[in-house]
Amino acid sequence: MSGETADCNYEGSAGTVNAASSNFSCIFNTTNRSSGDLHLPDLGKTDLGGDGAAVVRITISVIYSLVCALGLVGNLLVLYLMNSKQVWKKSSINLFVTSLAVTDFQFVLTLPFWAVENALDFNWVFGKAMCKIVSYVTAMNMYASVFFLTAMSVVRYWSLASALKGRRRRTHCCSARCVTVFIWVVAVSAALPHGVFSTTVEFSNDHLCLVKFPDTNGTAQFWLGLYQSQKVLLGFVAPLGIISASYLLLLRFISSKNINTSSAKRRAKVTKSVTIVVLSFFLCWLPNQALTVWGILVKLNVVPFSYEYYTMQVYVFPVSVCLAHSNSCLNPILYCLMRREFRKALKKLFWRMTSPTLTTIRPITATTKPEMYDQGHVPLAISAPEEPAVAFYPPGAVIYNDRRELPQNST
Repeated sequence: MSGETADCNYEGSAGTVNAASSNFSCIFNTTNRSSGDLHLPDLGKTDLGGDGAAVVRITISVIYSLVCALGLVGNLLVLYLMNSKQVWKKSSINLFVTSLAVTDFQFVLTLPFWAVENALDFNWVFGKAMCKIVSYVTAMNMYASVFFLTAMSVVRYWSLASALKGRRRRTHCCSARCVTVFIWVVAVSAALPHGVFSTTVEFSNDHLCLVKFPDTNGTAQFWLGLYQSQKVLLGFVAPLGIISASYLLLLRFISSKNINTSSAKRRAKVTKSVTIVVLSFFLCWLPNQALTVWGILVKLNVVPFSYEYYTMQVYVFPVSVCLAHSNSCLNPILYCLMRREFRKALKKLFWRMTSPTLTTIRPITATTKPEMYDQGHVPLAISAPEEPAVAFYPPGAVIYNDRRELPQNST
């Protein structure tokens, strides 16, 4: 691309920077440097104009597909359990859990698009309109997910601290609804640059889905750096600070109490839960945010462009984005299945799903001791039943309360 000026002041909509993976000279024009200004002795030893490793791209596409499948199942299961009578009760934490599941569900729906893009070496084949929509939905739900995690940490501290103080003070559901609306408003506003400036750019016979700021008097790179700074501060630094402070205050409050044996077990359980939640958020997002900060410093000419920077952006940055996206399928496990009432409701759900099969091999007997079933003892019929064996009842028969009822379509 010698002698050709490429306008590359943009960011990959899925988080990947760039046309770096398409052509190295594009970055030269972006940073207003020539190859002679870089003084990189090893540049000639590597094919910098080549595409990213195919193995890495295919691996990321496969991981995206797995995360999408697990995220869909996990978040749909959470939504079902949250609306079941066994679990649902009006509380702020349940409202935030439901909102988080909705957010993560919407987020994982965008992953197949990014999986295809990675498999095709960042070539976007879905058109300009879908580029804007998918890019905006991805960014909006990324913000919303992080904000709901932050709100849940504050509510957890407030609720548990109030309970241990012997007070029945709790966040009203009305207040939680107001917070939920506020979170969505902030998330929608913070992601607007993706909805406005996302577009497709033709480059080397490929179409890239990018966030491209208008280059007025050479300010595109500045605005891109500013927007990425907003993503780091609003989407990582501030939430991590609030989450860490909330849980540290919670642990400090628990440790300061005179506790007995049962309370000690509860404190150990809370400590373990807090550690897992904070570490999962930190480890999933830190690599991506650290590389984003490096890119900001390069765009603002604070640190020089280097071969190491290029290598990290092309090969490591897509992996870090994949790791950050995987947080959406971890949330159902961390925030729902670790809670006792959710595990009990899940067991009941699986029991109901398998009970039609189990009833075909369980004789019909009346008992005044239902607890025997919970202990694994199944009463057996001593004499042969006068009616046909249960195994011969039509498929789909539902047996309960000593009655056999057939589906409406049974004959």
